[in-house]
Amino acid sequence: MRHVIIGAGPAGITAAETLRNADPDAHIVLVGGEAHPPYSRMAIPYVLTGKIEAQGTYLRQDQSHLENLIIHYVQGRVSKVDVNQSQVILADGQTLPYHRLLVATGSTPITPPVPGMDLDGVHHCWTLEDVAAIAARAKKGSNVVLMGAGFIGCIILESLVARGVNLTVVEAEDRMIARMMDQVGGGLLKDWVKSKGVNLKTLTKVTGVSQNGAGLTVSTDRGEDLEADLVVVSVGVKPNIDFLDGSGVQIDAGILVNDRLHTSVEGIYAAGDVAQGPNFGGGFEVHAVQPTSVDHGRIAALNMAGSDTQYQGSLMMNVLDTLGLVTASFGDWASEKDTATQLNADKSRYIKLAFEDDCLVGALCIGRTDQIGVLRGLIQSRLKLGAWKEKLISNPSLIADAYVACLHV
Repeated sequence: MRHVIIGAGPAGITAAETLRNADPDAHIVLVGGEAHPPYSRMAIPYVLTGKIEAQGTYLRQDQSHLENLIIHYVQGRVSKVDVNQSQVILADGQTLPYHRLLVATGSTPITPPVPGMDLDGVHHCWTLEDVAAIAARAKKGSNVVLMGAGFIGCIILESLVARGVNLTVVEAEDRMIARMMDQVGGGLLKDWVKSKGVNLKTLTKVTGVSQNGAGLTVSTDRGEDLEADLVVVSVGVKPNIDFLDGSGVQIDAGILVNDRLHTSVEGIYAAGDVAQGPNFGGGFEVHAVQPTSVDHGRIAALNMAGSDTQYQGSLMMNVLDTLGLVTASFGDWASEKDTATQLNADKSRYIKLAFEDDCLVGALCIGRTDQIGVLRGLIQSRLKLGAWKEKLISNPSLIADAYVACLHV
């Protein structure tokens, strides 16, 4: 059996390892688009802080790991998947035949459609090359503009603050991390970040970047010009799937897959950021987080190897530490049907619980790291709360007591 895996991120590496364990005699090819060994993009900002070297981002530290598993690594960009001939075509013309194909190509950063995004000194923070370019300009005391205050943007924000730059963050939404926090939570984080010396501008869009001598000028829709030595772009990502044009693979927000991670085309699977897969709470969504990528890779590989394995769905969960304030979101936190909240703004603490009948289905948590495991456990176990639901509505901070009590019913 010939297996080809496109993408050498967490989903691809996990799939390759799982396939080798499940099918010792299979021919496995892993295609990666960069010269570096497979690495974690989520670890890249920590290279900027100096906490880790570039090698610390590598998914497997043993450089002979793939070779030892007899997994053939091919560096190259995929230009097309020929489903009629069951082969992957690389940009250099090389062809890779397959019996089973896994698409695990991850995401690619979005470049806003404004002038100046191609200027020297304007960078995404997506590759190790990007990190080197950012580090060269993000010197102590330099002026840096960060476009975007989403999940990835906040990780980059912390790295830039650690480098001692004068940081201005421009965010189009009315709050930070709008996709993982409500108005209250996003507002708390906004106040926290401002208290740490970051110049944060919400409800503001960049309209263009222009050259200004050796530096840059960032113009906004508020009529303000910001001087910058460096502009870092972090306004979102999109699935990296252009090479599937004409393949017949059905695509919505991502590649549509079933609960076996199989696509609409026989023999082709998808995993990770590119896959619109089963959601724990129902439906199908793209969950662009590393734990989901790893789960996807394992389940897809088992099915590729002939072991019929159902994926139970991923719980949308984000945990973020921004300059010392931990924020977390779980499941269907945006629901407003049946909720309870508790706010202590002076201590930057906030809890929101969302219920469906007597089960917890979603939650937000700020400033309470002790609650993170409990909230996840209650949601994933679908424990019936019974009388504890009313107690939690009255006092959401009793969540740990509710978990213990309901476990022993």
